[in-house]
Amino acid sequence: MSYELDPLPYDYDALEPHIDEQILTWHHDTHHQGYVNGWNSAEEELAENRENGDFSSSGGAIRNVTHNSSGHILHDLFWQNMSPEGGDEPSGDLAERIEEDFGSYEAWKGEFEAAAKNASGWALLVYDSFSNQLRNVVVDKHDQGAIWGGHPILALDVWEHSYYYQFGPDRGGFIDAFFEVVDWNEPSERYAQAVEAFE
Repeated sequence: MSYELDPLPYDYDALEPHIDEQILTWHHDTHHQGYVNGWNSAEEELAENRENGDFSSSGGAIRNVTHNSSGHILHDLFWQNMSPEGGDEPSGDLAERIEEDFGSYEAWKGEFEAAAKNASGWALLVYDSFSNQLRNVVVDKHDQGAIWGGHPILALDVWEHSYYYQFGPDRGGFIDAFFEVVDWNEPSERYAQAVEAFE
């Protein structure tokens, strides 16, 4: 099986002025494409090793699958979590669950922003199927700090390539900009799917 990079679900300049066209172009076409290429390459290496019966490089290839597949999946989620019509707050079942699990939307947002400011990779809102609750998670790189049974609902990429060209070292400014384009329709659907599958 070969993985491909889907086009953005909106034009490269669609999120301006909050996130500019150049950032999205580099981030999607170069960085995200790199994870897709890395995943495909690692899968090919594993397949060749199985065929040849030589597993001397398989440990590293397995790690590359984990790293690159996580990078591809999280970036795909990140693009879908935003839209030109974003900037609202969640509603319906997800809003109620955020209030139940965090006390209020403001409390959730404050904690999520703290996760984003401390991550060396990603801040995620996940549905934790083991504990049956929503959690904010700090994930370094793409796969360090993830929770087993945690199903991502909302993803914010805070690698420097996602914001430095436009915001410089002002990561907080980028986090604020993200909330101007978050479209809660997609996370709400993802939450509903997770709850249906595990509750």
